[in-house]
Amino acid sequence: IVAAMRAHAANAAVQEQGCQALCNITSGDDAQTQERAQAAVDAGALPQIVAAMRGHTANASTQEVACWALVNITSGVNVQGRARRRVAADAGALTQIVAAMRAHAANAAVQEQACRTLSNIAYGNDAQGYARRQPTVDAGALP
Repeated sequence: IVAAMRAHAANAAVQEQGCQALCNITSGDDAQTQERAQAAVDAGALPQIVAAMRGHTANASTQEVACWALVNITSGVNVQGRARRRVAADAGALTQIVAAMRAHAANAAVQEQACRTLSNIAYGNDAQGYARRQPTVDAGALP
C-alpha cells in the first residue's frame, strides 16, 4: 500500500484508497490491531499519509480518510502507541491536519476526523504527551 502511494503520489484516487486501506487494516482494539498499526509505521505509512494530505489538500475525501488512518495508527496507550504519536507529529501531521480543517471548514466529516486525530496525537500524561500539546497549538489547532 505504502509503495503504491509513493509510486502514484500525484494520483488522488490512489492516495485516497491507500489511506482507506491503511485505515481499515489498522482498525480495531485488540493486540493484533496494535501490531498492524506498528507494521504500518515500520513500512513508512505515517510520512506517506502526511504526503498524501499535503499533495491533495483540495480533496476532502482524501483528507477525511487520511485523518481517519492517522487516528487508527496513533491509537494505543502502550509504549509503541506513544512512539507512533511522536512519529506522526515529527512527520508533519499536525500542520497538515490543521490545513485540512481550514480547507474544508464546512465539511463535518473532515472536521470530525481531524479533531479525533489531533486528540490522539496530543494524548498522554507522560513527558512526550505534554511535549506534543504545544506543537498542536503552534500548528494553529485552537482558533
